Amino acid sequence: MTEPSTTTVQEVSWNDRIIAEFRANDGYVPWSSEEEFAAGRPVPPRFPGFDDKGMPLILVHHIGAKTGRERISPLFYQPVGDGWAVFGTHGGSPRHPVWYHNLVANPRVTVEVGTERVPAVARLAQGAERERIWAEEVALVPKFAEFEAASGRQVPVVVLERA
Repeated sequence: MTEPSTTTVQEVSWNDRIIAEFRANDGYVPWSSEEEFAAGRPVPPRFPGFDDKGMPLILVHHIGAKTGRERISPLFYQPVGDGWAVFGTHGGSPRHPVWYHNLVANPRVTVEVGTERVPAVARLAQGAERERIWAEEVALVPKFAEFEAASGRQVPVVVLERA
């Protein structure tokens, strides 16, 4: 059985619901109405440039660095070549997200994109590659620059390449 990537009841419920919506909507998590949002329906924040379908997500299946258990993290992504870049913003937290540590420790992952499951290998983007990908993401989602500034750290950009 696959477990969500977090351990608190609130976060587990959020991830489970996002994963279910992702799978029901071919890789999108639809935006909520204000009423649904007020009632606790988990949605990504509204970002300019994305249509009414919502923001496309991928599900990254990874292995816990400490537990060895499979985890699933719903993540915003940017297509990069034949793969995807994901961003360790952690909502502006000063710490990297747990999934980032897991990918560093265990880089072989499975990516669910739309209705497809793809084996992939994670690697940290560095130097000019990181700057190019990050600049493109910040242009698309300016909130990510705010997250990086609030965190006091450089947000890691992880590239998931098809295996």
